[in-house]
Amino acid sequence: MSNAFETAWSCFSVTLEGRVAHIRLNRPDAYNAMNRAFWNELPAIVRDIDDNARARAIVISSTGKHFSAGMDLQNFAGVGEAGARPGDRWVQAEASRHHLRSLQDTFSCLDEARVPVIAAIQGGCIGGGVDLTSACDIRYASADAFFCVQEINIGMTADAGTFPRLCKLIPQGWVRELAYTGRRMPAAQALQIGLVNAVLPDHEAVVAHALAAAAEIATKAPLAVAGSKVMINHAREHGTAASLDYLGAWQAGMFAGPHMAEAFKAKQEGREPDFPDLVPIHRGM
Repeated sequence: MSNAFETAWSCFSVTLEGRVAHIRLNRPDAYNAMNRAFWNELPAIVRDIDDNARARAIVISSTGKHFSAGMDLQNFAGVGEAGARPGDRWVQAEASRHHLRSLQDTFSCLDEARVPVIAAIQGGCIGGGVDLTSACDIRYASADAFFCVQEINIGMTADAGTFPRLCKLIPQGWVRELAYTGRRMPAAQALQIGLVNAVLPDHEAVVAHALAAAAEIATKAPLAVAGSKVMINHAREHGTAASLDYLGAWQAGMFAGPHMAEAFKAKQEGREPDFPDLVPIHRGM
């Protein structure tokens, strides 16, 4: 990853160590609120890493007191005011639907990435922060972390991905309580209900834990890891029979005997296996 790539972003810092990409939300003075640039930069960063096979795993962490305060309220400036053509509110609504889809895609890119994405969460994970982290494969939290579906507290329904994903991560009753009340769920409770995989003592520890997990994933066969993510995501959205059939089709085309042989050989020889990376994706012509 070039130095230019690492320093070109206004909301993030991006580094690559070994085979792990580390994306940090980097507006601590604003509690990492999601301003207009955020929504363009995050998918650009993730797709660059993913399309160019720059890493075998991605860690998303943050800076300062809170992981993210969610949507920057400046983004709502003018909401509710009459537009230039107030009589065409239906036409405006159609355009708004497409705009919302672009915001949803900002987080969907994490779910769709070929490599696992791990979130390291400290302090408040609020509003859009819940949308972001619920789209990750694995979540770790510091002891002071908390989760809040903040949208209900400002008179709106969460719409960037929280509900479709949370309903498949935790029991629906907890989703409803968070959604209807806007209460804070502390890290210990998030661990109890399965929203996070582990709770670490502090910010430094949770980031270190996430990076260690990503480094361990990066030692595995990238094709097998990518296949596992595809299969897990497919099973989440489909029934058992359809998922088994899809798994069979995947294995028929991409079962890699040489990768398995290398895993056995490396174990016998007491060394780390040497697996080929995923190849870059070339979009368009």
